Amino acid sequence: MEHATQVLLDLFLIFASAKLLGELCERFRQPAVVGEILAGLLLGPYVLRIVSHSPIYEGIAEIGVIFLLFTVGLETKPSDILSVGGVASKVGILGIVLPFALGFGLIFYLGHPTLEALFIGTALVATSVGITARVLGDMGLIQETESRIILGAAVIDDIIGMILLAVVSGLGEGVLSWVRIAVVAVQAIAFTLFLAFIGSPVINRYARTIDNLKTPHAPLVGAILICLGLSALSSAIGMAAIIGAFMAGMVLAEFSGRYHLVEKAETICAFLVPYFFFVMGSHINVAVVANWEILWLALVITVLAVVGKLLGCGLGAWSLGRKGALIVGVGMVPRGEVGIIVAMLGLKLHAIPESMYALVIFMSVVTTLAVPPVLRVLFRDRPAAREPASIESAMERR
Repeated sequence: MEHATQVLLDLFLIFASAKLLGELCERFRQPAVVGEILAGLLLGPYVLRIVSHSPIYEGIAEIGVIFLLFTVGLETKPSDILSVGGVASKVGILGIVLPFALGFGLIFYLGHPTLEALFIGTALVATSVGITARVLGDMGLIQETESRIILGAAVIDDIIGMILLAVVSGLGEGVLSWVRIAVVAVQAIAFTLFLAFIGSPVINRYARTIDNLKTPHAPLVGAILICLGLSALSSAIGMAAIIGAFMAGMVLAEFSGRYHLVEKAETICAFLVPYFFFVMGSHINVAVVANWEILWLALVITVLAVVGKLLGCGLGAWSLGRKGALIVGVGMVPRGEVGIIVAMLGLKLHAIPESMYALVIFMSVVTTLAVPPVLRVLFRDRPAAREPASIESAMERR
């Protein structure tokens, strides 16, 4: 009973502080997500020590980001992503090659072991699309051409990043199985293509039966089942669960207006999503970069992480013009929890020392906090929730 009371109190404190600091940031014309992350930093175990880490809060946070990407998917039809597929592919590939080369090259040049350099390079590869998606969603700009390219590139980013992680983790374990890597790659690509091309027609075939169901809120219940099911399947094949959630939303996008799924999902997000960003903030330990040598290297790695995505993704999106390419590049910069997960794996396998883990944490935190305000500035001349634009019209605005 006492434990249950403490959990409820912590949930209250997490939600209240995240919303309070989020509102404060909004009043200073900054994205609410920044305040939610800062709430976690302040109340977490490394500063005020009011809220401790717990599997319960981690689980709620995971569900929160799943529903965030699910909601984004509900506003993104497969045709929206396919229409920018060529540009998104270039953005995703170049946004992996350049950051990896920069991260690996620096650590290798400084004389660290090759495996260590590989893990740091991999940590610089993955984009935490949850951060960007939250900012774009709050601004009502999910349908912008640049937004759709970022989302499409993030899927490609996750697939290639997952394959790369499988390679370096295999090297870390001392057993590199090319068969296992090939299976992971085929599963990920097949999963994505199946949902992109077959998902909506399958849902359309059975959509009429929903109207005959007696279950209250049947469309929403069915949507949640699909979201959780595809998230679990995505995680099972080695991809991020949020990619499955995004794809689930995307295959339901054709019907979201009919059943008002976006509005209902946003209500769920209003409760759950702040927990995700609070928990992310609670993992920030400012003491890890107290050593000047580590801080210096962390700053260099952070600069390379930003430059790698800006140049790589910007080049991939150059057909949108300088402003559009800059927006896409900035939107792909956040590493967030993805970079931290890669570093944690390297630490568990004893492939990287704690000092390298610390600098990846620093890089992930800085790129996460810096991007939302910059995105808001770059999009300030765009009216919210306007009609989707095509790549051709974006190029005409150049």
